[in-house]
Amino acid sequence: MAHPRPIIIVKKKAAHGGHHGGAWKVAYADFVTAMMALFIVLWLLNSSKKIQEAVGGYFKDPTGTSKLVGDGKTGAGEDFALTKENMNQLKDELQKAVRKVVDFEKLKDQIEMTVTAEGLRIELMESAKGTFFASGASQPSQDGREILEMLAHEMSKLPNTISIEGHTDNKPFVGRDSYSNWELSADRANAARRMMQENGVGPRQVSQVRGYADQRLRKPKAPDDPSNRRISVVVQYLEKPEPPQKPVAASPAPPAKSAPPAAKKK
Repeated sequence: MAHPRPIIIVKKKAAHGGHHGGAWKVAYADFVTAMMALFIVLWLLNSSKKIQEAVGGYFKDPTGTSKLVGDGKTGAGEDFALTKENMNQLKDELQKAVRKVVDFEKLKDQIEMTVTAEGLRIELMESAKGTFFASGASQPSQDGREILEMLAHEMSKLPNTISIEGHTDNKPFVGRDSYSNWELSADRANAARRMMQENGVGPRQVSQVRGYADQRLRKPKAPDDPSNRRISVVVQYLEKPEPPQKPVAASPAPPAKSAPPAAKKK
């Protein structure tokens, strides 16, 4: 007799909508971020040019130092000051700016930048035909004005003070009585100061204007060399403020030693 087959019952559970997880939170966060970015863009479009440059400078350089963004008082470069540790950075930036000047190939041998114990020294040296000042003239030439305007634009971004020096060779000045290389070197330094302050350098940013005549020759063994006639702009260091020192706690006074007992008389 054949055995009956076992009855197999298959139960199927109806599918229900499961838990969706946190995907909707991610989508919502993206939406909020996009809306915030939109509002920031709309705000920037209605802001002043200075604010737009400051914000743009921050996103290009969050540290605010590589391109000296800002004017030394506002913007991303607000806290940037040149000390002995980072003066080479300004030298590199100025060299890049000089390369953008018209006729750079003609002027490149007449401009020299060196980091010294006083600061960054920028030398604008004359050629035999005169480059930045015509021979015997106290007012800068077109090339001189262009370089001084560029330097003033860069210096205006810094809190550092600058000094300006005028130098001549040892050839005596001819053409005017009671006017010598002393007056000429001082007048050229003052003309450079006026040009720079008219193009952004602050009224109190220039600490000194010096006229040295032929007393500090660049080439002492060739005192009549044209490179001895020059204008020097020195960006002076800012000393880093020393961190406040913690007061040293006074050590407790050692206990007073008691006198030894007196010996008893026998």
